[in-house]
Amino acid sequence: MDGFIRGMDISSLAEVERCGGRFSLNGHEGDVPEILRECGTNLIRLRLWHDPYSESGEPYGAGTCDLETVMALAARCRKADLPWMLDIHYSDFWVDPGKQFPPKAWKGYGVAELERAVYEYTLQTLCKLVSANLTPAMVQVGNETTNGLLWPAGKRTESASKDAAVTGDTSGDDAGSDGTDGDAAMTRLISSGIRAVREILPGVPVMIHLDNGGSNALYRDWFGSYFAHGGEDFDIIGLSYYPFWHGTLDDLQKNMSDMAATYGKPMIVVETATAFTLEDFVMEGSAVGVDRKPLLIDTELASHVPYDMTPEGQCDFLRDLCRVIRSVPGVLGYGFVWWEPAWIPVPGSGWGTRAGLDYIGSDALGGNEWANMSLFDYEGRALPALKKLGEF
Repeated sequence: MDGFIRGMDISSLAEVERCGGRFSLNGHEGDVPEILRECGTNLIRLRLWHDPYSESGEPYGAGTCDLETVMALAARCRKADLPWMLDIHYSDFWVDPGKQFPPKAWKGYGVAELERAVYEYTLQTLCKLVSANLTPAMVQVGNETTNGLLWPAGKRTESASKDAAVTGDTSGDDAGSDGTDGDAAMTRLISSGIRAVREILPGVPVMIHLDNGGSNALYRDWFGSYFAHGGEDFDIIGLSYYPFWHGTLDDLQKNMSDMAATYGKPMIVVETATAFTLEDFVMEGSAVGVDRKPLLIDTELASHVPYDMTPEGQCDFLRDLCRVIRSVPGVLGYGFVWWEPAWIPVPGSGWGTRAGLDYIGSDALGGNEWANMSLFDYEGRALPALKKLGEF
């Protein structure tokens, strides 16, 4: 990776294409990795789920990101001469600050068993990728681990109630299943994944990723606890920053500047997006037969974004975000990753099938509420923010 990172997470792409999604740049249909590279993308991010299928074999949807799917997308990235980063969720489906379900195969494991499972799974995954000549350029150990991972064993103790105000989550125990302090357990689990990466890919950067990039208090608390509990060293701090959830760009700038002064580590805003339209779309026959409106329509969330929900407003946001990242002292703002630029609305591709939603205990309906935050319009045509990527 040379220079400022302009990354794209395309984890759902194969599913979108299977469901009929097509993409074009300036009127010419093409392969998404090739289009992204031509527009200035220099890193692809892909999420990995452990076993995203029900016991009867029904896929969970949202890309059904098993290792086979990840490897197929990574091969397309290699063909397009694009480096890629691996985002290991350590779950069979979605994880974030409000949910961190262990894989079905690890159900009932205590902290020591999970620590061993994380290490062995990470090791085996990376060995398969290396053997296939698909070595990632970066590895993310855990996804948005703000409140820990592999609950209840690895759920944070000190911040769980505090962060519930942000995430809306109040579930889970405050200690591991064997009585281990939650912060200590979380640190052991993440550290075991880092050690596995170091063993197989000693020269590849390792990232730890939290959400709410505008909250300096959260980042100070989390990393202070992680290092106080003897956490394994890592290379990059990953932040999620969505302007409708995570404060202002000024908040983000202050947090990143403080983290730079405190830890001296490079930082990547590894998830970000805002909308290019408030226009609704029709997506009949979604994964569970129900439409979902775009996230920023008919909600107060849009009022938190000081940019127009237009293609031009999306460009303005990305330009300002890049300026904030570049302003981090010590040249420690390394870039961004847009989430997910190619998740356009097509029947059959949504947040999850009924089996997937049952796995995480969700009563939500299917469909794709993220499509108005892609970098392609509803017909798969590249938007101005993507075309101008090289300028940022």
